[in-house]
Amino acid sequence: MEQLISIKNLEMTYKTDSSFLSPKKEESRVLKNINLDINKGEIVSLVGESGCGKSTLANCILKLITPQKGEIFFEGENILRFNKKETFEYRKKIQMIFQNPYSSLNPKMRIEQTLLEPLLIHKIMPKKEALSRVEEIIELTGISKSDLKKYPHEFSGGQRQRIAIARSLILKPCFIVADEPVSALDVSICASIINLLLDLREKLNLTILFISHDLNLVRYLSDKIAVMNKGEIVEYNNTKELFSNPGDCYTKFLLSSMREVKIF
Repeated sequence: MEQLISIKNLEMTYKTDSSFLSPKKEESRVLKNINLDINKGEIVSLVGESGCGKSTLANCILKLITPQKGEIFFEGENILRFNKKETFEYRKKIQMIFQNPYSSLNPKMRIEQTLLEPLLIHKIMPKKEALSRVEEIIELTGISKSDLKKYPHEFSGGQRQRIAIARSLILKPCFIVADEPVSALDVSICASIINLLLDLREKLNLTILFISHDLNLVRYLSDKIAVMNKGEIVEYNNTKELFSNPGDCYTKFLLSSMREVKIF
């Protein structure tokens, strides 16, 4: 398979400011020598406990923060060397689905405005064509085009997340980062969103990095799984092999503590 993302020796350290209780500045190393390859068309899940560095790694890939060391290649190009114009173009190809559908949509904007905005900012097409694109993508995610004039508060949590997914797809990206996109949803709604992502992966030929702490979810969804512990990827393998024959002691601990919860 053709490689889309390649991360080499990535390291990220945060510096904490001094305070009355801690007069000295301290450093917190949140990413330690991260190496990860993602092929086109794959769904790769990143799992680990809260605070292990999953979202920080995602933000580095999205170029929202800059690591101190390492390289991130997208389609063979090092994104950390991109200038402002190249970064602007890069963000057409890579989008994010945020965790909380209740806070990720602007409450003052109608859904139509929310979906139109990226197309107009990037000057993808004239407004008339953009409206057709909005109608096409919103129906693809299971929301009626008659709902485009509504505001976010008029939708349920699951519907809001479908709208957020539509927004992430509006520029026709090839890579999606989904940062715990179902953790704020009911179990029954969670299943429908996961199945939607699987369906969209096939229809739109998407590559997805799915961040989660739910092993039942990633077992159903993923082609491969990367396990993170304290800023390091301690194991990376295809899903079937990782569950049947885990190689790292931390992976074994996660699997031993997994509850059997069937949601599909």
